[in-house]
Amino acid sequence: MQKCDHCGLSYDENVLIKDGDFKEIKYFCCKGCQGVYHLLKNEGLEGFYDRRGKTSIEPPKTLLDDAKKFDLEGFRDKYVREKDGFCEVSLIISGIHCAACVWLNEKILYKMEGVIEVNISQANNKAKIVWDPEFASLSNIIEAIRSIGYNAYPYDSKLQETYANAQRRDYYAKLAFGIFAVMNIMWIAIAQYYGYFFGIEKNAKSVLIFAEFLLATPTLFFTGSVFFKSAYYGLKNGFVTMDLLIASGSSLTYAYSLYVMFSGIGEPYFDSVTMIITFVFAGKFLEVLMKKRAVDTLDSISSMLPTEVLLVDGGEKKFVSVESIKKGDLIELKAGEKVVIDGICISGEGSFDEASLSGESIPVLKSKGSKIISGTICLDSVILYQAKTKAKDSTVSKIAALLEDAMNKKPHIEQLANQISRKFSTTVLSIAFITLFAWWYVSGFSEALIIAISVIVIACPCALGLATPVSTLVGLGVAAKKGVLFKETKFLESLAKCDVLVLDKTGTITLGKPEVVKMDKFEEFDENILYSLAKSSSHPVSMGIVRYLESFKTNLKEVELANIKVLEAKGIEANFKGLRIIGGNDRLLKEYGFECEESSATNYWFAIGSKICAHFILKDIPRSDAKNAITAIKELGIRVIMLTGDNKNAAHETAELTGIKEFHASLLPQQKAEFVENLRANGKKVVMAGDGINDALALAKSDIAISIGSGTDIAVNVSDIVLMSDSLNALAKAFLISKKTYRTVKQNIAFSIIYNATTIPLAVSGFVIPLIAALSMSISSLVVVANALRIKSRE
Repeated sequence: MQKCDHCGLSYDENVLIKDGDFKEIKYFCCKGCQGVYHLLKNEGLEGFYDRRGKTSIEPPKTLLDDAKKFDLEGFRDKYVREKDGFCEVSLIISGIHCAACVWLNEKILYKMEGVIEVNISQANNKAKIVWDPEFASLSNIIEAIRSIGYNAYPYDSKLQETYANAQRRDYYAKLAFGIFAVMNIMWIAIAQYYGYFFGIEKNAKSVLIFAEFLLATPTLFFTGSVFFKSAYYGLKNGFVTMDLLIASGSSLTYAYSLYVMFSGIGEPYFDSVTMIITFVFAGKFLEVLMKKRAVDTLDSISSMLPTEVLLVDGGEKKFVSVESIKKGDLIELKAGEKVVIDGICISGEGSFDEASLSGESIPVLKSKGSKIISGTICLDSVILYQAKTKAKDSTVSKIAALLEDAMNKKPHIEQLANQISRKFSTTVLSIAFITLFAWWYVSGFSEALIIAISVIVIACPCALGLATPVSTLVGLGVAAKKGVLFKETKFLESLAKCDVLVLDKTGTITLGKPEVVKMDKFEEFDENILYSLAKSSSHPVSMGIVRYLESFKTNLKEVELANIKVLEAKGIEANFKGLRIIGGNDRLLKEYGFECEESSATNYWFAIGSKICAHFILKDIPRSDAKNAITAIKELGIRVIMLTGDNKNAAHETAELTGIKEFHASLLPQQKAEFVENLRANGKKVVMAGDGINDALALAKSDIAISIGSGTDIAVNVSDIVLMSDSLNALAKAFLISKKTYRTVKQNIAFSIIYNATTIPLAVSGFVIPLIAALSMSISSLVVVANALRIKSRE
């Protein structure tokens, strides 16, 4: 028999293809293997075969289906995300079972022109791929993956649920057999112990031992197959894992018991083999279920959305797929239906449940002109609304993408825990061997072997490895339910360590909708000029002037202005028929030589030429929950500072109403950024929360940047955490969740270290039998996962 030089499968030499293009003759089972071998050699990727070792792989498929379907518009609309001119997709790559497979796929994709980023998880075979559509297409990427013997299909949470259910059924079957074996072997063990104390015939004892052998063997190799498989792939790639400890401990016990059964010397431990495997597998199964509960929260955000919507086209209504909806299409929404695509209400009025996004349980009334947000539920009416995005660009799709990216990034503390756990297993095996030889010298081989097995089984790097990822997954899920989106899991850790919160005033602490409370008119002027000037800015103060003018003037119209300049944190300047017109705060007017008085509110002055024509006083009241939220944050030991471009009197009034002791007024955007930089230079960990363009510089300079729900796109893009609601309670919840999550992570790591530091010496000293060791190890993993899930119960 001769092995194929690519896939490693054995065939009769006569049926293989002989290739003489290399120094030595190569043999291939098919043209596909031959083509892949030449491809890897030409690309300099022959290192794959060293990494693959002796493992055989599946030969490449000659034809699966037409890869061009991945470039179709319907597929792109559903699965491909576009950002900054690049395309991004999440794929499941089938056929991956080891680190060498991951290495090969990443290498072959990075070799392609246009591929920017490839990130493949060996844990779930999920790949995140970013490419430049000008140089590559998704079909090219799929074909490259297929060319080396793998296949890929789009990641879909619904399909993943089907896979998870199949895996769960497999676990159920293995666990059920293990429990059956344990229950029966316990009765046999009772009979053996009775015979040990009161006597038993040799033939009867042999029958009982053989019965235990019949139960232990399938338990070890069927129920325990998951440990052997994981241990094999770990060793093949140079990793010593927890599964290797379980597999080696139970195998040594089984081998020793076989020796006892055939020699009749000593006592067998088939019951310990059965119980070790079953108890550890039961722990692993519960661990999988608990981890899935944590991930389900994240998947449920996108998986529960309907796949069809009711399109209104002229006088005709028809159900169409969400991917076919274009910007401008009219969609009818009925009571109880969930919104899939963002839009604007055209007709109808009804209440919407936005709890899944903002965490707020009170329904929000929507009417004509209101924003309809995907992920929310229409409660009590029929609404007609106009689509403003495609399905893949909707709010809920962006949230799912943010959470998906967050799960792929590891916080620093998790990376540290993973480094420790990787070395831990090797250390435990070394201790076990030393223990074996030491006790063998003192008490003989039989007792030494059992004690060494106890050392191997009781050690739990798994608890250390689970300490951070499960906690952060739960933290991400809880935060998402409360309307807080962390762009990366590491920001959970970073936020928990911050000690200063810097808040913007307008639109963050206040509602961001200043209303005119007083107007002084000094000169007659055309209100249309002021209306046009104010409308040329999106600043909340300018919008307040617009609303005020519209409230008592019905025939306002915009006039043509020239040389419009928006002056940051000051106001606006323009020209109208040769005259300079300005509108803004005290600082702007003083720069132009005007005399004006400050008040305790926000001032807006309007001047044409050399004359001040009008003065407006506006008030922007704090959010209703601002004081309680800021108090809650301060109780966590966070120093709260307010920064604003507004005048000192207005800032002082807002600070008094919200309980803020430290504030700085009349700041330009650059000055806000410098203030944040100075705090960081003095060793402070700074969080900056804002909502507007004026905050973007300061947000970028902070350790953690937070934007609130109504924030501008720039603020959201530079932020690390996004609050889906305008409520400052969400900000307090973000701090609370991050601190609870980080505290839980530290508790889990401390527990794991204390557990191993206590139990391993006990096992080495001979005080722990393998059965108790197996129970202890399983319980330690469950304690870590259960403690992580307490983050949910405490919210």
